Amino acid sequence: MEFIKPGIHIDFVGKMKYAIIFSVIVAIIGIGSIIFHGGLNLGIDFAGGSIIQIKFSKNISADQIRTALKSTKLESSVIQQFGVNEFLIRTAESFHDQKLLDENVNKPLTAAFNKDYEIRRVEVVGSKVGADFQRKAIFAVILSWLAMLIYVGWRFEFRYGLGGIIALIHDVIIILGTVSILNMEFTITILAAVFFIIGFSINDTIVVLDRVRENVKLNPKRKLGDIINLSVNQTLSRTILTSLTVFLTVLALFFFGGAVIHDFALSLLVGVVFGTYSSVFISCPIVLLFENMKLSKMKRKK
Repeated sequence: MEFIKPGIHIDFVGKMKYAIIFSVIVAIIGIGSIIFHGGLNLGIDFAGGSIIQIKFSKNISADQIRTALKSTKLESSVIQQFGVNEFLIRTAESFHDQKLLDENVNKPLTAAFNKDYEIRRVEVVGSKVGADFQRKAIFAVILSWLAMLIYVGWRFEFRYGLGGIIALIHDVIIILGTVSILNMEFTITILAAVFFIIGFSINDTIVVLDRVRENVKLNPKRKLGDIINLSVNQTLSRTILTSLTVFLTVLALFFFGGAVIHDFALSLLVGVVFGTYSSVFISCPIVLLFENMKLSKMKRKK
């Protein structure tokens, strides 16, 4: 099945400078948001703390719960509605002790709402464990970049590997910037989305760059810019079909998956769009730039 008829010729190379300007602006906005907020809004997986999920049998508002928990250790906690009459209470306090939970949750809620509620789960992560997990998460992302750079550089050429990795870094920055701008919690599910997009993006990028490499061998005297245009147009139908299939699947998760995976699905949506975009407008310009620098050095030597 071909989404686009063969023989199409879109001048992608001619539009790459505008795409790079757009990417730089979006990346600066995202990084600026992270700096402005003092870092990402880390969930308890990384910052430590507790999550308490409570289900009420009647209509209750977050403000009513906040009033009931006044003068407890949960007074300044984040209370988020989670489905119908269900709420998540997020706090930096560690409620590993049942007595602390009774004093700060059960007693005040029972006094305010009788027994019309059920505590469905309590998750506790220590601050040291969260900090260690945070370091390991950063290390894992960087290690994945290096591993892919080594593989793509060995399997193809260094310039292709460099283009692919810069595209991945671009995608991760965009996702983290989106998380920061929307003030979403950076949780383990968002980290999972980041790893998914890294895999998705590098797969799409390799398809494009592999076609570039093949066409370079077939047309050694042709300009690299023309070869990139040819290669992207040749793989365009495959790229659109693959990305659109993934996008529609994630879109269904976003609208019908419920509150639990809402942030995860949104991160994937952003990642799929920019991952597809970066395969053409980030990785290819890096390959072209690397080639131009190489030619410039050769001319200076002569």
